[in-house]
Amino acid sequence: MRRIVVRNSPVHGRGVFALADIRTGSLILEYKGKLVSWKEAQRAYARSNAEGGHTFFFDLDDGRVIDGAQGGNSARWLNHCCAPNCAAEQDGERVFIRAIRAIKSGGELFLDYRLQVDVPRTAAVRRTYACRCGSVECRGTMLAAS
Repeated sequence: MRRIVVRNSPVHGRGVFALADIRTGSLILEYKGKLVSWKEAQRAYARSNAEGGHTFFFDLDDGRVIDGAQGGNSARWLNHCCAPNCAAEQDGERVFIRAIRAIKSGGELFLDYRLQVDVPRTAAVRRTYACRCGSVECRGTMLAAS
């Protein structure tokens, strides 16, 4: 039985939604895609016509990246929220998405992206990575706390 579906999100673009109730601690899905070096990911982004700052990259602890735009699955559509209901767990070269709170059927699944950038946090950078989650805990950005 399918537990999730991708559809339009009120937060941003597309999102992942529960088709049935998901219990706290449940493993939901794996973040899939092509395993690439950070340099290769940067080259792929430069060649893409992605809107500013938008990628399907998932950084691994060893500096490599899972590029969900290449061979990815529904996990690439997980949106950011400052009060997420899911967390990512890395196991070697694999990343799994687990519920950290109960999620009702029809609810959108969220991760806290905690993005890192290698440039100063100018007003333009803050606009590029502005958060739209609407949570009472919203910190206004998808960037990691500095």
